[in-house]
Amino acid sequence: MSWAWFHRFGSPPYFYRLATRWVPWLSWPAGVLIVGGLFGGLVIAPADYQQSDAYRILYVHAPTAWLSQMAYTLMAVAAAVGLVWRMKVASAVAAAAAPIGASFTAVSLVTGMLWGQPMWGTYWAWDPRLVFQLVLFFFFLGFIGLRSAIDDVSRADRAGAVLAIVGIVNVPIVHYSVTWWNSLHQAPSVLRAQGPSMPASMLVPLLMSFLGITLYFYAVLFYRTRAEILRRDRGAAWVRELLTGKGKTA
Repeated sequence: MSWAWFHRFGSPPYFYRLATRWVPWLSWPAGVLIVGGLFGGLVIAPADYQQSDAYRILYVHAPTAWLSQMAYTLMAVAAAVGLVWRMKVASAVAAAAAPIGASFTAVSLVTGMLWGQPMWGTYWAWDPRLVFQLVLFFFFLGFIGLRSAIDDVSRADRAGAVLAIVGIVNVPIVHYSVTWWNSLHQAPSVLRAQGPSMPASMLVPLLMSFLGITLYFYAVLFYRTRAEILRRDRGAAWVRELLTGKGKTA
């Protein structure tokens, strides 16, 4: 098996060109899907027979909660690749993913609290899903803070990678906490062995929101990784050529 593709992704100029091409191709579909999903969920979909209109926050909460777990997994994997193979691009991806993942996690926590107040009578309950989602948020903040506290980029990458790898154990705990413990949190209604429990009028907008938010995440990730690569390679010849307009990198 050829590993040439793997080494190409490790090249900062190659990844910069790839990210530049993909940002618009991801951004426009993401915008269309997010607007369509939110309009379908907030306006067209019928009210739930138990939760009434309060359930509509699901169209923001569920995709951002999913993205928080996916973002942490991607961050940890990228950080591990950077640690093991000393790939600067992988470390740059991890550094770029952390603030995005932390933002999605914060939104999922806030929207979960807003949903919990009318459903549970309180904004916060020491429910396993909420607690471990908060722990995930702290791991994101810890990764960002640890890297910011170390001036040397290589040392910061290594220290952050160790923390990210340790924290990956929390991701399956967040995901399966609803089924592992007696939880107040609503049970899964889409990813079930028996199939989704939601009618199509509710499910389709939710799936559009999931896909749109996912594409948006990757668009922002590519955009932020480009900036991170330029910051790390600011003294390289290809960056100087790019800034002077002589290179073919842009």
